[in-house]
Order: sequence, then C-alpha cells, then structure tokens
Amino acid sequence: MTTTFPSVSISTDRLVMRPFDMADIPAYIEMMNDETVTAWTDGPHPYTQVDAERWVRRIAPGERTSGHGIALAVTEFLTQRLVGTVRLLNTDWRTLATEVRYITAPWARGEGYATEAVLAVAEWLFRDQGFERIELRTPADNTAAQQVAQKLGCISEGVLRNARIARTRTEDGGWTDIRTDLIVWGLLPEDLEGVAEQLADAGGYGTYNDWN
Repeated sequence: MTTTFPSVSISTDRLVMRPFDMADIPAYIEMMNDETVTAWTDGPHPYTQVDAERWVRRIAPGERTSGHGIALAVTEFLTQRLVGTVRLLNTDWRTLATEVRYITAPWARGEGYATEAVLAVAEWLFRDQGFERIELRTPADNTAAQQVAQKLGCISEGVLRNARIARTRTEDGGWTDIRTDLIVWGLLPEDLEGVAEQLADAGGYGTYNDWN
C-alpha cells in the first residue's frame, strides 16, 4: 500500500503548487512574520532565517518522505512570486483521508488564491491519488478561512471546543496565547462536483481575505 505522496507540481491558470526551494526563503520569512499569519498559525515568532532554512531543507521535505503529508509552495504562474502554502497533514493511508491547511501572503489576499490552490490540490487528491476525504479545521473567529471552505463546497460537521491555541496582541505590543474553538469541515469527492464551474460562473474565485 502506498504510504507517501509523490513529489508533484500542480498548476492552474494562475498558480503553480510545487515543493519548496531555497529561493523561497526571503518571501517565506516575510509571510510568516505577518501579524495575521502569526495570530492563526503555530510557527515560531519572530520567524527567522534559521526557521525558514529548517523548514525548506528538512521539515517540508520530511512531511512527504515520512508519509505524514506534503507541503507545497504556492506561486504565481507568471511572476513565480510566493503566494502562500498548501499543506496536507495527519494523513491516514488506510482510510485515504487527510487534513489541509493553507496560508496566503499579505500582498496576495483578496484574489481568491487560497480557494484556487486548495481546489487544485483537492482535485489531484481525489482524481489521481484516490483519496476519499479531506478535512479542514478553521478557528471559530477566522471567518476568511471559513469562506474558503464554503467556496469549496465543504460541509460543516461540528465544533471542537477549546481545541486550538491561537495568538493575540497584548497591550504592550507583544503576543499571548488564547484558546479557540475549531470548526470541522469535511470535503468528499462528490462535494466537488460542479464547484469549478460555479466559481467560474460567479466570476472566478471571489474577492475576500483568504489567508489561513
């Protein structure tokens, strides 16, 4: 039984999802130090050159080779600029299910890039890899992430109470941890039927803040 994803590049009209390389490091550091990304992710803060090199050299490749999932850099097709990331994790090879997380760089928000990237990865998972389920877990106050799930046709399946630690600014300008509920969304192959066409009919992937 296959227990690792292949090294893959996935393209859309606007985007390329591919493995990270060293040239991504400056843009990746900038994205990971954005306040919104800091609030909703659990990466180190401040995010340093050492953190980024560890991610590109060891952690991201290890996601795939260990069978845990896969981490893809999302870039603009025309400019090759780093748009964000799509990451599959907690993969269950017996049930053919995995969780997806996504981040969008500040400059790229409002263009529907997260929806486009996750849709392309989901189509690849269902069509080429034979997967049967994708799960998204969005913090209760992260409405932008919830919009992405809704655009993709995900079904809200429930709430995990107090299940995630996020971060918020303190009065002195620092950061402190807070607990938040997680909304669980499920996406099955049949849920994607007609989604791409509906998005096209609606004028594309929409304009909203799709950052995590």
